[in-house]
This record gives sequence, C-alpha cells and structure tokens, in this order.
Amino acid sequence: MEKNRPIRVLVAKVGLDGHDRGAKVIATALRDAGMEVIYTGLRQTPEMVVNAALQEDVDAIGISILSGAHNTVFPKIIALMKEKQMNDVLLTGGGIIPEDDMQSLHALGVGKLFAPGTSTTEIAEYITNWVKENRSF
Repeated sequence: MEKNRPIRVLVAKVGLDGHDRGAKVIATALRDAGMEVIYTGLRQTPEMVVNAALQEDVDAIGISILSGAHNTVFPKIIALMKEKQMNDVLLTGGGIIPEDDMQSLHALGVGKLFAPGTSTTEIAEYITNWVKENRSF
C-alpha cells in the first residue's frame, strides 16, 4: 500500500432505501476533509458493497440507512467482510438506528454509527482516527 495516500471511503445505500441526500452530504464532507470517496449510489446489495470495497482498496465503508433494515444490512456486510478477510477495513454508517441496535451492531464488529444531525467534522475525525490506529501504510 502506498504511503501518504488519502484515506479511501466507500459510501453506499443498501436495499430499497431511496433517500440519498444524507449519503451525498457525507460523501461531499469526507471529500472536503481530504478523503477519496467512492459513492456507489442507490439500491446496492451487501455483496455489491463489499466487492466494490475490495476492488477500490478502501479503508472504510460507510452505509447510510433510513429504511429500518440496519439489523439485516450491517450483519450481512460484516459477515462478508470477515469472509473476505477485510479485518482492517472500518464498517461505519448512520441513519435512523435506535441506540440499542447501535450497541448490538457494535458488538458484531460494526464501528461507530451516527444519528442524523451528527456534525460531518465528527464523522470525518472518527474515520481518520480509526484508519490511523487500524491500518498500516
């Protein structure tokens, strides 16, 4: 892996959730923070997300979810990531996710999840710090 390359983040919307404004806002904010962002667009499957993340050699995957399917989507993606030995890639995200669900997803290996209204600076700092601590360049 090249030294001093920008942090690469894949931002995705999984399933039939058609609300992508938040994902686009996050993608733009992460770009503004100096990251390379790959936005996959709407209606992705967990398999499509993980395959794109592998192909793009990303440091983090960010899933935007408002549909209520977080307890299906995140476990499926983390399982696929483990299967493909993507142990040094962060899976994070945000949307309408109850606190109890955030905690149970975190116990599965999902990183911090962000509620609507979280500052984009906080999200960018979290990703940057996680990558510094968990990825070796």
